[in-house]
Amino acid sequence: MRLHVPTPLRWSDLDAYGHVNNARMLSLLEEARIQAFWVNEDGTAEHAVGASTAVLDATPGSATITLIARQEVEYLAPIPYQRLPLDIELWIGHMGGASLDVCYEVHSPAGVEPRTLYTRAVTTIVLVDAATERPRRMTDAEREAWEPYLGEPIEFRRR
Repeated sequence: MRLHVPTPLRWSDLDAYGHVNNARMLSLLEEARIQAFWVNEDGTAEHAVGASTAVLDATPGSATITLIARQEVEYLAPIPYQRLPLDIELWIGHMGGASLDVCYEVHSPAGVEPRTLYTRAVTTIVLVDAATERPRRMTDAEREAWEPYLGEPIEFRRR
C-alpha cells in the first residue's frame, strides 16, 4: 500500500527554465515525508495525510531525532510549474532495526491525464535517541504503523 501526498509547488521551486530545480526536489520530498510520518506540532496526527502512519514526534525536546543517512534521486522528466499539487506516492522499501528507507514516486497532479512519472527517490532515515545521540531501535508502535506500507524498494534505471 502507498500513501498519496498532494504537494503544491511554489514559485521558489522553479529554476530559470521554468522547471522544478533539482535541489528543490529534496525539499518537496521532505514536505511529503513530514506530512506522512510526523505528528503535528500539537501532538496530533489528525491533519496528517496518513494519520495512522504519523508516529514520529519532531517537536523541540522530543526523545527522538531523525537523521538522513542517504538520499538518491532519479530525475525522469522535468516538472513544469502547475497550480494543482503534485501527487507524491510514499512507501517503505526497507525497515531495519533503527532505520527505514522511504521510497517516493513523484507524479503529475491526481486526475490530470496523461499521468506522468517525474521522479523516483529513496531517503534512508535513522532514528536517533536525542539524549545519547545514538541510533535507537524502532518501537513496536512505529513498526506496526509502517508495516502496511512496506513494499518493494525502488529499482533505479542506471547506477
